[in-house]
Amino acid sequence: MSERHTYEMGLVGNCSYLGYINKDTNVDWMCWPRFDSSFVFGGLLDDEKGGEFSIRPRDTDFTSHQYYIQNTNVLCTEITTEKGSYRVTDFAPRFFQHDRYYKPLMLVRKIEPIQGEVQVRVRCRPTGDYGEITPNTYQGSNHIQYQGLERSLRLTTNISLSYIAEDQFFVLNEAKYLVLTFGQPMEASLAGTVEEFQKKTVNYWRKWAKSTSIGSFYQSAVIRSALVLKIHQYEDTGAIIAAGTTSLPESPGSGRNWDYRYCWMRDTYYTLNAFNNIGHFEELERYFHYIRNVFANSRDQDRLQPLYTISAQLSIEEKIFPLKGYRGNTPVRIGNQASEHIQNDVYGQVLVSLLPLYYDHRFPDEQRSASLDLVREVLDQIEKRMDQPDAGLWEFRDMAYKFCYTYLFHWAGANAAVRIGERANDAEMVTKARKLVDQAAEYIEQCYDDERGVYTQAVGLKQLDASCLQLIMMGYLDPKTERAQQHLRVLEEELRTDEGLFYRYKHEDDFGKPESTFLICSFWYMEALAMVGRVEEATDVFDNVLKYANHLGLLAEDVNEKDGSQWGNYPQAYSHVGLMNAAYRIAKKVDLPSFLV
Repeated sequence: MSERHTYEMGLVGNCSYLGYINKDTNVDWMCWPRFDSSFVFGGLLDDEKGGEFSIRPRDTDFTSHQYYIQNTNVLCTEITTEKGSYRVTDFAPRFFQHDRYYKPLMLVRKIEPIQGEVQVRVRCRPTGDYGEITPNTYQGSNHIQYQGLERSLRLTTNISLSYIAEDQFFVLNEAKYLVLTFGQPMEASLAGTVEEFQKKTVNYWRKWAKSTSIGSFYQSAVIRSALVLKIHQYEDTGAIIAAGTTSLPESPGSGRNWDYRYCWMRDTYYTLNAFNNIGHFEELERYFHYIRNVFANSRDQDRLQPLYTISAQLSIEEKIFPLKGYRGNTPVRIGNQASEHIQNDVYGQVLVSLLPLYYDHRFPDEQRSASLDLVREVLDQIEKRMDQPDAGLWEFRDMAYKFCYTYLFHWAGANAAVRIGERANDAEMVTKARKLVDQAAEYIEQCYDDERGVYTQAVGLKQLDASCLQLIMMGYLDPKTERAQQHLRVLEEELRTDEGLFYRYKHEDDFGKPESTFLICSFWYMEALAMVGRVEEATDVFDNVLKYANHLGLLAEDVNEKDGSQWGNYPQAYSHVGLMNAAYRIAKKVDLPSFLV
């Protein structure tokens, strides 16, 4: 494989915020106080307006080695020059104290000399309102305060403030500490607090990783994916965002630059499945609480939106901001117009996701009974929208069809409602749900192409779509049948690359033909392979696709088939969810979804 583009950044977070640390030590992206707030460091999208927080050496000819402390979200970046080397340890404090999680808006940076004598320069230049505000800087006795933003920021350090203020290099001859806080000053012992917080944070993450029920199949990759997924949950509400970035293009010059700092209803089933597969109940329960609030806030609407803010709010107005864009790729979008789309698969996704409430005994009875009205509401929506075209899971902006994937989740959601109704002794719900199962199946069969032996993207269309892999994964097609085998063969002949990557589809959409493969589709493909009994092939594809991860094992949204480059928002929670679910499926060989068992 030739030289390829990859995101040379690590990720730190504590379920309150995410920070992206470049291999050159700069904080390339960090939004405060929420995932969807303006960046305070945004050099990822504009090297002028984005500010800077770096710890670079005087010698511009240096190498970098970046890694995580094993089984944690604590990141280390080692910089080596001819004169010596040093280590920067970055983390967002997270640990349990006073019967709750301590997860402040605090970025901790520890600088340690390793060998030799190195001169470094610390630059801290935050910004606000997506680069439109430059804060005023005030120097205290051992801190620098930045005022004029939503709240003041404070940088507490044992580095000479004169060196920072005068943009001066200094000799790194002992451990130095930098603690950046939002709103609140740090008034405790600096060195002692940082060391204590690092130890507690490392211990927290290692204990969390140990509590996961992860098998031996590609265990390290699954652990890293689980750690990534965990910090994409905004713990305050339970929402899980698709990614912490915006406007990283799916391919250069494509215009497919989207803001992913929101919670998609479609991802609910896959995400909860991933947490359930690793035995993590707390995150799953928090997500259920978030979904309940989404429904409560949507009662005055006629429909569910495809996505919501992390506080379950409806309004996500899309705007274009005057920023340079990642590697010059514009537009830079803040907000996401897809919230206005009609995407009807979300109703089935929610019903399938609610099913564990009725079969997992860790949920108390009152949570089950409280959700029955919600189940009825969603089932009514499926009935109401059964004949309605929509924008589909790929969120086409100017196309509406009766998509096979939408009807698959009408079918799956209604199936889940049958089981919920049986469990709740609700005969009326069971009758309605069974009727909707049959109606959805009729539409799915209208997507079948007899000549090729494959289910197409939508009723009346010949084009294929990787989402139809899920006819096998969701149990609509019995994986043992020739129909399932043939369906899979035709999909892979048209959409698979030689390396096992998968295109979503190959037809033109609102932005032309897709130029990159979509990683989640590759993981769906692995699951389908495992289910039809082609387990060795699934394992080979899994092994090969992992090669597209960056130096830390992190996955973006898209991969360019020609050179293996990473593109799209990063790291993509959906890609890591796909990895976790594919690993689980392959390890178990064949396992039908719970609502069919």
